[in-house]
Amino acid sequence: MVLRPFLHTTIHPIRTIMTEEKSSCNHDCAHCSTKHDSCSNPSERELKFIAQMADIKHKIIVLSGKGGVGKSTVSVNIAFSLAMAGYRVGLMDVDFHGPSIPTMLGVKGMRAESDNNAILPLEVAGVKVISVDFFLADSGEAVIWRGPMKQGAIKQFFEDVAWGELDFLVIDCPPGTGDEPLGLCQIVKGDKRAVVVTTPQEVAAADVRKSLDFCAKLSLPVIGIIENMSGFACPHCATVTYIFKQGGGEKLAEQAKVPFLGRIPIDPTVADCSDEGQPLVYKYPDSPTAKAFAEAVRPISELLKDKA
Repeated sequence: MVLRPFLHTTIHPIRTIMTEEKSSCNHDCAHCSTKHDSCSNPSERELKFIAQMADIKHKIIVLSGKGGVGKSTVSVNIAFSLAMAGYRVGLMDVDFHGPSIPTMLGVKGMRAESDNNAILPLEVAGVKVISVDFFLADSGEAVIWRGPMKQGAIKQFFEDVAWGELDFLVIDCPPGTGDEPLGLCQIVKGDKRAVVVTTPQEVAAADVRKSLDFCAKLSLPVIGIIENMSGFACPHCATVTYIFKQGGGEKLAEQAKVPFLGRIPIDPTVADCSDEGQPLVYKYPDSPTAKAFAEAVRPISELLKDKA
């Protein structure tokens, strides 16, 4: 499979990218044992890559140590909360084996187009979106890639997608600490930080500790931890029932000495909105869950003020 349904010369086939990744710079200058010629004599593509990175002020990498914690839901609603606050936002889905962002935004099965030798991201309510799903001939097609191919695709998502100037690029990773988050940390230049998603129970928190250790070892600053599925509020009497215990995310944040960004409650409308292809914060902006997301993204939006 190749990532070039519309472009022929500027969008490299994945096989070519894989070869290039083996023979050229891996973009991890801090740990580089050899000095590549491309470092002192960057190619046109490298210069384009550097320029693209400079146009994106903050890259927010959304991580979770465990699957099933609602990370993609959190990524979508973070992105749209920021966009609704007036920021220029992009959303990149690098969960290559299970891309769910297109379904959540109602664009599953749609195709990316090209203009002036660049891939145009799809726009949903002002948020620019890219996903491997936009390049599949069939949305049911399995993506069977190894690490170098994933890293090549990630780099291509930065080099060849016409993001324009963004305040924030929210990047939805697959669970764990494998190729995709590692590739992002090695490839992405400029300001990049992590938001870690967990649920209250210990089985999820144990895996999230690994994500925090991953961030520490790769010197990736952590903006904070979001506790998702934190209690069910009865829509009739407002009584809160803590189905998955209580306070696991906050306790983990205290232990790791990172900020706790807040709790997102269990809300049946979240699933309904995802199935309908509309972010909850966009469809129900005044709901308690939308307000919880707005509070959670406040420290993220503060990044721009700190930089100003």
